[in-house]
Amino acid sequence: MAWPQMKYIIVGCGRVGSTLAKLLVAEGHNVTVVDENPAAFKRLGNRFTGQVELGTGIDAEVIRRAGGDSADGFASTTNGDNRNVMAALIAHRLFKIKKVVARIYDPPRGQMYRELGIETVCPTTVGAQIIRDMLMSAPFTSVPSFDFGKISSLFCTVDAKVAGRRVAEIERDGAIRIAAIRTSGTVRVASPSDVLAAGDELNAIVAPAALSEFAKLFGDSAAPLTEKIGA
Repeated sequence: MAWPQMKYIIVGCGRVGSTLAKLLVAEGHNVTVVDENPAAFKRLGNRFTGQVELGTGIDAEVIRRAGGDSADGFASTTNGDNRNVMAALIAHRLFKIKKVVARIYDPPRGQMYRELGIETVCPTTVGAQIIRDMLMSAPFTSVPSFDFGKISSLFCTVDAKVAGRRVAEIERDGAIRIAAIRTSGTVRVASPSDVLAAGDELNAIVAPAALSEFAKLFGDSAAPLTEKIGA
């Protein structure tokens, strides 16, 4: 699927910002990277075809020069929570950019900023979830939640114990929903009538109260795993 060309502004040319910028440019988007340190732009490499703007993301004039008046999306990825939020608020309130994302290191701040209309990504929470899954040998891998931990989006692999069941037998209203199935490299939206095969990879949306039940279905070491998850 080819995405329509969009115009994005990225504040912060560190490891995250520069990687994000190169990904978006590779997909054909118009990208401008803002950073107050000219040396930071070296991370973009010689093949970067986007634009750069020297300055701070909390300066409205800098954002204007970067294309804030016509940008489709804005991401602030500096190392400072306050700076990221201030830049995001300028983009959201002053320039009316529809899609605004800020990187936040302090998890409790996420909900507060969400209420201000700013989407946040917290590496602290995401990293902790991934490490937890690895430590517990969890039968699924956490991906960032879109509801601050209230709902989990999980990946897992179908084993012999579950193979042969229909999706409808796995799902529970309001608790477990199979969103997509990957089979032999092909991904499709799940249907209640789909029959699962060993080796299929699933993307499931799971409520907190159903994590234990989900782990029992897809984990060999279900008892200790569910006790930890349900704690």
